[in-house]
Amino acid sequence: MNIALLSHDRKKELMIQFCIAYSGILARHQICATDSTGRVVAEATGLPVTLYLSHEHGGSQQVGARIAYNEIDMVLFFTDPQSHELDDDLDYITRLCDQYNVPFATNVATAEMLIMGLARGDLDWRDNVAPGLTPFSA
Repeated sequence: MNIALLSHDRKKELMIQFCIAYSGILARHQICATDSTGRVVAEATGLPVTLYLSHEHGGSQQVGARIAYNEIDMVLFFTDPQSHELDDDLDYITRLCDQYNVPFATNVATAEMLIMGLARGDLDWRDNVAPGLTPFSA
């Protein structure tokens, strides 16, 4: 499965802790992320992470394009409800995930449910949505 990670600045530490806690599960999948989120997760966990641009330079649009091409199977976008810095990016990703039936979490509680479901095989139906796609192909 191809998993995209994004996070507001105030939630990066939570994303790091989440990825450390579930690194055993995440290691069996392909991870991509916007630049700063991906770098801190890769440094903290040792997981290979495909990096896209930072959100200021279009990273969310890159992730969005991958969603639209069915190249992303799950999105974890840890958001800070008190911040409005990425509202447009959050709305964009939310709409795409809804349109293309991509499991999407904006908080750690939902992310844990998705990761545990992923480990159990509950998301194997995603393999039928876009069979044969290579992860994060250019």
